[in-house]
Amino acid sequence: MKIAAIDCFVVRHTVRGYFRFFPVDEKTGRRFRPSVLVKMVTDDGLVGWGEAVPTSLWSYETVESVVTTIENHLRPALIGREVWDIQGLHRLMDTLIAPSFSRGQPIAKAALDLALHDLISKALNSPLPQLWGRKAKDRITLSWTVNATSLEEAEQVVDEGKKKGYRNFNIKVAPDPAFDVELARLVKQMAPDGFLWADANGGYDRVTALLVAPKLADVGVDVLEQPLPANCLSGYQELKRQGALPIVMDEGIVSVSDLLEFWRLGCLDGVAMKIGRMGGLYPARRCVEILEDLGLLFLGSGLTDPPLSLSAHILLYGSCHLNYPAALNGPQFLEPTPLYSGLTLHQDTAVVPKDPGIGVCVHQEFFQEMESG
Repeated sequence: MKIAAIDCFVVRHTVRGYFRFFPVDEKTGRRFRPSVLVKMVTDDGLVGWGEAVPTSLWSYETVESVVTTIENHLRPALIGREVWDIQGLHRLMDTLIAPSFSRGQPIAKAALDLALHDLISKALNSPLPQLWGRKAKDRITLSWTVNATSLEEAEQVVDEGKKKGYRNFNIKVAPDPAFDVELARLVKQMAPDGFLWADANGGYDRVTALLVAPKLADVGVDVLEQPLPANCLSGYQELKRQGALPIVMDEGIVSVSDLLEFWRLGCLDGVAMKIGRMGGLYPARRCVEILEDLGLLFLGSGLTDPPLSLSAHILLYGSCHLNYPAALNGPQFLEPTPLYSGLTLHQDTAVVPKDPGIGVCVHQEFFQEMESG
């Protein structure tokens, strides 16, 4: 079964509320979350779908770079290749788009990886967890994101999450350590039994991170994600030695080799996984397996994913028996759309898909509506 065609479709998802990583539409004044859907068709007519989730405020990859990378570089090389050889296709993609510090253009590659998994699972009529040799959970628990600019706003956001049935919260922190400590204190007071996860997105410097980590621990934070820029390895070593909080890396882990190198250097206690950042399900699953082997923390995260990419995360985390609430906030921030169907959510839980494929159907007739925003 060979790849016969690959097409890209750019869509815009309207964002509810404030989330700092998404731009504002000049016409509507509302924030939007762009994604690139990829349709992969085999020589016998089977269709698989993947999704890339770029945002230039978080990564160097943009909608434009995802599309040109796929259309000009990856698609010509993948056409005519067997869909079964995922490892070989990843090796080919990594050859065509070389790394800088680590894997090059992982978000673009992730869309093709998801489409391949969708195709293979459908072709074999077997759910992905079964193909991976794992028995999946029925559901995974989700965490509610608090991205607020004031304590009053934060209180409203937490209250909204609790009313929707959420029990666990992740907070966006940095660069203001005084505000961050009070934010963490507030959220812990409002949800004393929940798992509290602070994510700095690389926003502290070394001195500030070392000062704030113990204070965050004192008010109830359970784990600190990406406190420093990805290349500040000596700072991560100091935070790990300090031991005030478990330190998990995010933006710096783009491949399995990154994880192993930073573990050898004593930089981390675990990883906040994202399929898009890793380049797809294949490398992300390998990374999780290594985390399990090394006894490191495995947290489930995402990039405010629309339903198809979200479903891929749910499949991976359900298959790997994630032990902590997953910071998958697409349902919190993205307006529903008829473009997708098949995903089942209830309060703070997501049902792990059981049918073959990624778990979401894409209705192509709605593309024009989504493209126009």
